[in-house]
Amino acid sequence: MQCDHSMFRLLGDEVRLRILRVLTQERLNVTELTGVIGIAQSGISRHLGLLKEGGLVTEAREGGFVYYRSAAPSTEPDADSIWSLLLPRFAAESTDEVGRADASRLLEVRRLRKENFEAHGSERWQIVPGRSWAAWSRAIGVLVPPVTLADVGCGEGYLTTEAARWARRVVAVDRSNTALGRARQLARRRRLGNIEWIRGEIERVPIRSGSVDVVLLSQALHHAESPEAALAEAGRVLAPGGRVVVLDLRAHGQQWVAEQFGDRWLGFEDRTLGRLLNQAGFERVDVQVGARLTGDPFTVLVASGVRGSAA
Repeated sequence: MQCDHSMFRLLGDEVRLRILRVLTQERLNVTELTGVIGIAQSGISRHLGLLKEGGLVTEAREGGFVYYRSAAPSTEPDADSIWSLLLPRFAAESTDEVGRADASRLLEVRRLRKENFEAHGSERWQIVPGRSWAAWSRAIGVLVPPVTLADVGCGEGYLTTEAARWARRVVAVDRSNTALGRARQLARRRRLGNIEWIRGEIERVPIRSGSVDVVLLSQALHHAESPEAALAEAGRVLAPGGRVVVLDLRAHGQQWVAEQFGDRWLGFEDRTLGRLLNQAGFERVDVQVGARLTGDPFTVLVASGVRGSAA
């Protein structure tokens, strides 16, 4: 592919360059690219159309999805090829702030693919008929005695509705009316009637003291203005002997999550999370790794503690 003025005009857009850089690393569909680049699907589709028209990306249908990848040569590009200019630039940009953020989001896409084999069914070695993380959750749930559970910072209710399948009653709390609205719709579709939805802050939970058996804080603590206050509230609403379960990120350096998702804390060190639970009055505190992928900047910690009678 030769360089000409129209090609340079096509590549004069930073978003198109980011898309092209990511597609030299992985073949992606529009939804996945939207997650990595962070703009609307309509914008991604428009840029892809222009890049495809310019011969810079190719597309292929696979497993019900259309995937895109860059048309970069697998060998050293010719000196007069546009790729002889682009590839060194992409290598240099991979270490700047935007490049590192795109790379970490790309790793998250790869993680989600591994957890959802239906999204890449052509990779036969990863297909295990009947494998399902939701099924595992429900299987473990049958071993849990009927409890009243509070899902604090429930978001759009995915974990809430899973817990509602085995819990006696679930109280779901979130600060966002929009998220709660979507969560209610999800519960209606799944015909679950044992969930109470409440708008509130995780540092001031609108739940009666000592009224629940389990408090779940899943990817919520890093949004708290005061993690100490959030854990103290978890202890307040738990009955003696009740348990708090925290799923959150280990400390990381990905600043982009604060801008894109509003994270107040870039995760927590293992010892820090354990100390916070101890300071909130929890006993038998345990902190361990819940999920980790090689090369992924995000490690999920699972922490738990039991409310003592003196709390």
